[in-house]
Amino acid sequence: MRLFDEYGAPSTAGDIAYIDYLFLGDYVDRGQHSLETITLLLALKVEYPNNVHLIRGNHEAADINALFGFRIECIERMGERDGIWVWHRINRLFNWLPLAALIEKKIICMHGGIGRSINHVEQIENLQRPITMEAGSIVLMDLLWSDPTENDSVEGLRPNARGPGLVTFGPDRVMEFCNNNDLQLIVRAHECVMDGFERFAQGHLITLFSATNYCGTANNAGAILVLGRDLVVVPKLIHPLPPAMSSPEASPERHIEDTWMQELNANRPPTPTRGRPQVANDRGSLAWI
Repeated sequence: MRLFDEYGAPSTAGDIAYIDYLFLGDYVDRGQHSLETITLLLALKVEYPNNVHLIRGNHEAADINALFGFRIECIERMGERDGIWVWHRINRLFNWLPLAALIEKKIICMHGGIGRSINHVEQIENLQRPITMEAGSIVLMDLLWSDPTENDSVEGLRPNARGPGLVTFGPDRVMEFCNNNDLQLIVRAHECVMDGFERFAQGHLITLFSATNYCGTANNAGAILVLGRDLVVVPKLIHPLPPAMSSPEASPERHIEDTWMQELNANRPPTPTRGRPQVANDRGSLAWI
């Protein structure tokens, strides 16, 4: 919402008639407003089906968002019967979401990365939806879960500290994929970066993160990328709000929200910000693909 407030929301009075909005996944979990977030985005998609586009993140999966907050939020907000029903219905929708987007056949956008298995765009196109994580292939796992290596000096494939079977991929993989598919750029999300965006592989990959102050602890900026007709990428930032002063006047709702997030962080530690050391035990025109 702060990005919409700062740079303009999709509306008939704004730029929705001629600008596409593309969102890169992780619409739920890690906060108390997942329902508002996904409901707003789905309402915008219904109202502006040709201008608002959503692709899938790794948290758009029932086995993940059952653990990281969305399921319990649905139950707390609507009661167990209705909450579980809504949670199931939204997760059924998630199984239909596109897994990547190709912009002017030159920029590919996805949630995670190309991992070890993705060499050609056609591999993504060949994935049949609806698709669950349980029924998915290594291509789906790489798309939603893989990350770039720490920096451009770390090439090849490495184990990913997120968990067994996951990988990080080096700048050589990025260059090979772009060359194989005549692409200029990969845009992906999936990791908090302090400035809201971060370049990798000599600028051929950008990590984009739009939520400020990730999990209430990172104090990071958020960002969006604006693409002009010439496909020049212009980042626009929004900075975190100053921390609320603890005082008797602070709303009870704010105290409840802070406590809820602290408990979730204790039980499910946030993924470390990109570029910071990973703790070994932490697990933490558009053409549609």
